[in-house]
Amino acid sequence: MAKNSSSNSDGLTRTACPYCGVGCGVSVDTTNQNNTKISGDISHPANAGKLCSKGMALADTLTLNGRLLNPVVNNQPTGWTEATDLIAARLQQTIDDHGPDSVGFYVSGQLLTEDYYVVNKLIKGYIGSANIDTNSRLCMASSVAGHKRAFGSDTVPGVYEDLELANLIILTGSNLAWCHPILQQRITAAKIQNSALTVVVIDPRQTATTELADIHLAIKPDSDSALFIGLLNYLEKKQAIDHLYVFKYTSGIEDAVHLAASYSEDQIETETGLGSGQLNQFYELFRQTEKVVTVYSQGVNQSKIGTDKVNSIINCHLATGRIGRAGMGPFSVTGQPNAMGGREVGGLSNMLAAHMELDNLNHQETVQRFWNSPNIATRPGYKAVELFEAARTGKVKFLWIMATNPVVSMPEANLVKESLMRCPFVVVSDVVNNNDTLRHANVSLPAAAWGEKDGTVTNSERCVSRQRAFRPLSANAKPDWWAVCEVAKKLGYDGAFDYESAADIFREHATLSGFNNSGTRDFDISACGSISNKEYDSMRPFIWPWVKGDKRKTTRFFANGEFYTPDRLGRIIPIALETNAIRKDQRGLVMNTGRVRDQWHTMTRTGHIATLSAHRAEPFIELSRQDAEERDIREDDVVSVLKGDEHVLLRAILTDKQRPGTVFAPMHWTDTHASFARVNTLVSSAVDAVSGQPALKMQRVDIEKYKAASYSYVAIRDKSAADKILEIQRNDLLDKPMYWSCAKVSDGWRYDMASQLTPYVCLQYWRNHLDVNGTEIAEFEDQKKGEYRIACYRHDRLEAAVFVSANPVRSSRHWVAAQLKESMPVMSRFQVIAGATQGDKPDNGPIVCSCFMVGVNQINRCLSEQQCSTVDDIGDVLSAGTNCGSCRGEVQALINTYSAKDSGEAWSGGSATTCI
Repeated sequence: MAKNSSSNSDGLTRTACPYCGVGCGVSVDTTNQNNTKISGDISHPANAGKLCSKGMALADTLTLNGRLLNPVVNNQPTGWTEATDLIAARLQQTIDDHGPDSVGFYVSGQLLTEDYYVVNKLIKGYIGSANIDTNSRLCMASSVAGHKRAFGSDTVPGVYEDLELANLIILTGSNLAWCHPILQQRITAAKIQNSALTVVVIDPRQTATTELADIHLAIKPDSDSALFIGLLNYLEKKQAIDHLYVFKYTSGIEDAVHLAASYSEDQIETETGLGSGQLNQFYELFRQTEKVVTVYSQGVNQSKIGTDKVNSIINCHLATGRIGRAGMGPFSVTGQPNAMGGREVGGLSNMLAAHMELDNLNHQETVQRFWNSPNIATRPGYKAVELFEAARTGKVKFLWIMATNPVVSMPEANLVKESLMRCPFVVVSDVVNNNDTLRHANVSLPAAAWGEKDGTVTNSERCVSRQRAFRPLSANAKPDWWAVCEVAKKLGYDGAFDYESAADIFREHATLSGFNNSGTRDFDISACGSISNKEYDSMRPFIWPWVKGDKRKTTRFFANGEFYTPDRLGRIIPIALETNAIRKDQRGLVMNTGRVRDQWHTMTRTGHIATLSAHRAEPFIELSRQDAEERDIREDDVVSVLKGDEHVLLRAILTDKQRPGTVFAPMHWTDTHASFARVNTLVSSAVDAVSGQPALKMQRVDIEKYKAASYSYVAIRDKSAADKILEIQRNDLLDKPMYWSCAKVSDGWRYDMASQLTPYVCLQYWRNHLDVNGTEIAEFEDQKKGEYRIACYRHDRLEAAVFVSANPVRSSRHWVAAQLKESMPVMSRFQVIAGATQGDKPDNGPIVCSCFMVGVNQINRCLSEQQCSTVDDIGDVLSAGTNCGSCRGEVQALINTYSAKDSGEAWSGGSATTCI
């Protein structure tokens, strides 16, 4: 391994996690090059040594399998010189023929700040267009817009420490336990230390996060703003407005309160779906508690009224002066690791670098003068949805996509695919060699991966951390900033892009933040403008601002006003009541999209890791038992989810935790991992009028049972063999849709299928095309029930197990898949055919805790045989919930279910045969 100056005296490289916006520190031990060890960095302020299941599995991402290792032009490998020559030539030709606005970039919160800075400098300062947007538009653009309306700047006022100092934490639009589990752990620990701390969760769904709540407000979808409009009105009626703070530091209170007062309590109840008792309990709790932190995320932002939701929350904090002081304030948590860094460098199409504004002439002049650039952008460019529509309609003719997979993640994803097919020239920079977007690239560029990348990221509390390389670049992979600079030089901009390292870029970025600032802008890290390479390498995490020459270290904003509006007053924004909550007379079901605990975005990083696929192996949809019964849908059926001409096929999970009339489906699955599971193909491109953020949480769909003639489950060692057989089946089915999904398991893969082939015909595909040479075969048939099973062994190893049935397969799937790594004596093989274990190898059941691979059945045995009664009891015996803590809600739910059974209520228990 190349010498790395970031290694510390203790032999560890301290870096940052590449997943969510919590921004955890990671310690990497590479003393044994064949066994990289990952642990949480105990010195990092965000996580103090804790990591979630994804962070714990980071070592498994350090593989060359599936990596893009060389530039590719029109499906042919080539060199960097040839690739960048072609990109620069096509870019220049496009600008010459059609103007700067015919060019577009779509980038990502996966980029490091230095990557982000360089690409923004190129397009906004040298090409002269603002047609660059980021997938952060999909997760936090409404927060940016709300911050700017209220504060005059995109400022997150508080810090994580406020979670420990608060006496009331409100979580709204956030399944924190799954999406930001380390913050959930901090809150859990705070509750233990502070008996006065109350947690309120506002969510239409009952989630793992609601298990932590003292109060769960199951509001109607999209009614957050109605709830907080009602709160502002309540605070005014109860004379709980902090008039001194409001008078000194804000404007707009009269109009905001007057508008809020125009809505009756009955209207608020109708819109939120909450009773007067629930509303008054919440409102009174807020009134009486000074130290309040309101944490919000995608459930607030991803809405046609997302910006209004954000401001309705901020209004209540400004009106009570509960902002910028210890233990209080509105707090936006971001989805991606460097969404904040992207905002700092102007990554969105309506921003300039260093939190400056595109439509501000002084800011344009400041940035252009600092960059000495020939052609500064003077008007906002296309936002994400607009950008791909512009490519589809021919307005954008050159598109460069970096570190994101929009054919899966964007709304109306099939139109995005069409956009790429129509765009004359598409460049994609990525670390993988195959995903849904790369298939449409004219040029594919191999990017540096985590472990090879070197630069900085900023988390949700404005903490800047180093993401350090601890491995050499793989083959011909290069940092994204380097690739952009090579193209820029070939466009004739040599001097402006002649960086030797990420440190060079960071120094320029830091210097710009203080240029012509003098306290007029919130983002200022000018103290870092002259740091040496050595100081950059050893830089410890810090929360901005960090102003050059300023000894006062500020971590919070706005306790004493000093907003960044022209008059330095915070704005309390009048918010109108929008009647977007679901109506009984509206057709279809409301689909809420989101994430699951152990997968990341479109699974390019996590989809090949067995431990991260164990918890949720298939694309699924959660729906209430009432809605399922009305549609004759049973547990584990495959269902078609439809909107217009689009449809997806998902496994049905029936639950009492889903509000009738609503469903939930994760957005992770791609054409690489499933047949028809790109959920965002169903989501319309409707956006918030202010922020341009898509409304990914509120799509009306229809659901009907998929008429399958057979269901199959296969655990197999050779993925290519399974893919070949699947392809044969698909070709024979022609235009009839077939459901399939695949997931990594230890020593192999699992496949789940449903089709209109009869069970016997389906069996024949596997029987005829499996490579059984040199294997021993065990078979089982029950023609009357339509059940067929095959198990193939080579020596004492299971090569493949095939289960085909007329109904959803009820084998112990996790246990069967686990047998691929086990030595199987002849006497034990009948257990695989039976699909269930006997004797001394108990079936642990579906996985609940991914960190320690603890299953439902293990937990249930602890409850029944060892008298465990709390989550901590289970942790003492099985370790479940003792690491990242993101499974604690599920463990608690199993305890609750067992307690209900014990008290004589019906018990569904934890099924070892659950398909998911």
